[in-house]
Order: sequence, then structure tokens, then C-alpha cells
Amino acid sequence: MSRLDKEEREILDAFDAGELQRSPDSEDRKVRHQQYAEAMFKKDARINIRLSSRDLRGLQKKALAEGIPYQTLVASILHKYVEGRLHEDR
Repeated sequence: MSRLDKEEREILDAFDAGELQRSPDSEDRKVRHQQYAEAMFKKDARINIRLSSRDLRGLQKKALAEGIPYQTLVASILHKYVEGRLHEDR
């Protein structure tokens, strides 16, 4: 087990002792976050793009190494870029 700081140890001890309680709105929050996740991953639009054969082969190799379809990899890259989690190095 990784080392826990004092606060983490206190939380774990309270959990083990059954001293923690769910938030009164935990079910509502769970449902709301499930809806967010479903909306985020809902694929309801289609695009067609032209790539160089070299880029396509590169994407396919990377996807194969990740064990996912290359279309899924492309969608993931685009999603991360739109969300601001992927930036071009300059």
C-alpha cells in the first residue's frame, strides 16, 4: 500500500470504523454525473476528413499499440484538443 499522509490515514480509519455517511444528495449527484458522462460520450455526428497515407498509417500504428480502433483514437485526440487538454508544442 502507498504511504498515506495524516489526513488520508484519518479518512481511511473513519471509513474502516463505519463513521462516514453519504451526502444527503449523493444519489442525485450520481445520476447527474452519469448523465454528463453519457452526453460526453454520445456520438451523434459524423465527419469525413482526408489524411495523408503516412498520417493514417501512423494513427493506425499508435491505435494498435493502444489496443483500440484508430477511429476511437482520432475521436479521443479531437476531444482532448477541444477540451483544452491537448496543446501543440511550438
